[in-house]
Amino acid sequence: MKILVCISNVPDTTTKITFTNDNTQFNTAGVQYIVNPYDEIALSKAISLCEGGKGSVTVINVGENTTEPTIRKALAIGADNAVRINAAPRDAYFTAFQIAEYAKDQEFDMILTGRESIDYNGAQVASMIGEFLDIPSISIIKKLDYDGSTATIEREIEGGKEILTVTGKFIASCAEGVAEPKIPNMRGIMSARTKPLQVVEAKDIEQLSKIESFQTPPPRGTVKLVPSEDTEKLIDLLHQEAKVI
Repeated sequence: MKILVCISNVPDTTTKITFTNDNTQFNTAGVQYIVNPYDEIALSKAISLCEGGKGSVTVINVGENTTEPTIRKALAIGADNAVRINAAPRDAYFTAFQIAEYAKDQEFDMILTGRESIDYNGAQVASMIGEFLDIPSISIIKKLDYDGSTATIEREIEGGKEILTVTGKFIASCAEGVAEPKIPNMRGIMSARTKPLQVVEAKDIEQLSKIESFQTPPPRGTVKLVPSEDTEKLIDLLHQEAKVI
């Protein structure tokens, strides 16, 4: 069994977000990058499926050489090898195309991603890869079992859950519950240095979208405390000031 796991290089969750060049670029100065947390869930699931010599896990990232420490972290967690598509990931369409171009010539049984990246929260890459490769795509799954040929997948829907079976190649985006993120041990950290990391040049593709500018949320206003017994005042504030009713 061969599994491909797509990983994103994202700012640490404690990062203070600022922008440069007239709010058109993310300010990377002093920013610590990590493996996207949802991608870590997907990676942990892939590793558990392949434990005991059942298969191999390849991680793939679309990024420039600055993302290699993040890729090595994924190798330390337990991936067997890695691929870096040498290009800045300008949007979801570009990223999905590059991953699909690599995967189409490989014999992967499944492709796993996180449900979304924590920087842009687009949740688009997995379904786009599925479209490029013409394989089933299942979004935001909560459980995955695999018997070697058929996957049984569970996902939440409004008012309940949906259970699907997929035979053959597929791609799925993983959410919380699929697996617990693994912490790399010292052996994994040491072995990550020698595990293969292949660099592949990006393919040309038309640019369909462009970021015009970024905007930070407005600062929080002052908090007004209303006594629990003064419901009329609360309603008046919600109506006159907050304008939510």
